Amino acid sequence: MKLSAAAKFISGGFEALLAIPFIGGSIVIFSGYSALGTAVVLHIITLIITLLYRTAKTPSIVGIITSIISALPVVGWLLHTITAILLLTSATRDLRR
Repeated sequence: MKLSAAAKFISGGFEALLAIPFIGGSIVIFSGYSALGTAVVLHIITLIITLLYRTAKTPSIVGIITSIISALPVVGWLLHTITAILLLTSATRDLRR
C-alpha cells in the first residue's frame, strides 16, 4: 500500500469518527478541543506525504481548514463529513495508481 493512501485512510477515518453525530462532538468537547488539534497534525503530516508522493493535496488542505473552523457544532459535523469523503475517495484512487 502506498504511504499516501495509508495516511489518507488514517486521517479520513479520524474525520469520519468526528463526523458521527453526538459521538464526534463529545470526543471534541471532552478532549477540550484537542481532538481538533490532533486532526490538524494528522492533516499536515498527510499533506507532507502527498507532496512527496505527488498525489492529491486538496483533501488534506480541506482537512486542515475543517479542523480550524469546525468548533461550530453543525458546521463541524458537515465539514468533517465532507472531509472524510474527500480523503477516503482520494486514498482509494491512490491505491489504484
